[in-house]
Amino acid sequence: MSILKVALVSHEFLGSKEKTIQKTKDLIQKAAQKGANLVVLQELHQSEYFCQDEDVELFDLANSYEDDTEFWGEVAKKYGVVLVTSLFEKRTAGLYHNTAVVFESDGSVAGKYRKMHIPDDPNFYEKFYFTPGDLGYEPINTSVGRLGVLVCWDQWYPEAARLMALKGAEILIYPTAIGWFDDDEEDEKFRQLEAWVAVQRGHAVANGLPVVAVNRVGFEADKSGVSKGIRFWGNSFVFGPQGEELFRSDDKSELCEVVEVDMKRCENVRRWWPFLRDRRIDSYKDLTKRFID
Repeated sequence: MSILKVALVSHEFLGSKEKTIQKTKDLIQKAAQKGANLVVLQELHQSEYFCQDEDVELFDLANSYEDDTEFWGEVAKKYGVVLVTSLFEKRTAGLYHNTAVVFESDGSVAGKYRKMHIPDDPNFYEKFYFTPGDLGYEPINTSVGRLGVLVCWDQWYPEAARLMALKGAEILIYPTAIGWFDDDEEDEKFRQLEAWVAVQRGHAVANGLPVVAVNRVGFEADKSGVSKGIRFWGNSFVFGPQGEELFRSDDKSELCEVVEVDMKRCENVRRWWPFLRDRRIDSYKDLTKRFID
């Protein structure tokens, strides 16, 4: 596919799963009407970002994983789009994953990716809920191309992006949930946001691939009351294979944007800048160490 029409869909949590998924479904319909053939949703889009608190009762959110998978497959089929979702997967009792499930336009499951890098920071207590993925960095074949799907915290790691590229991914995709704490200084908020954008833009340049990130928006309170909560900073974006900005949203607005990506440009960019050709693979063995003492 020469021109990929990718839709970025993001909106606030609406207080219940039912209202939230109906809103998401409405925006997917809108994206399909605008010509999208690939739709990417934000991280854990069915619920609030529940990882702000450590609460064993919240594992119940994963009980509907199989039903959720069936539901989103039907949505993909209804609107004829390849759909990248982000679901809370219950694998068995006591074993859960943060999982991106990709649906083909006929509703079938094209593949899935289990989040590998799991944070454990104030208000981002993901290690309590998710075990690291065990499916590796495997691109997912779809009718619109070979998708290198990663999730949120993975976006800080060039190794993950590189391995997807080395396995033939044609685009890098990151469903995301990240934001600010209101008490932070404004200049610190700016530094955090721009660092997040910059590292992913670097993945585009280093690998000669487009990068798509879809981030949550809106404020969500910390139910424990220990902190005020997270104000998700939006700023979803698409970068081309030279790091050129094709789209970037603001930090507040609901999002249903269809962006055209010229996939054939990647071939030319890699011919001009053959970074993969010039890799010194004989000198990288220490990358598998935690630290080189």
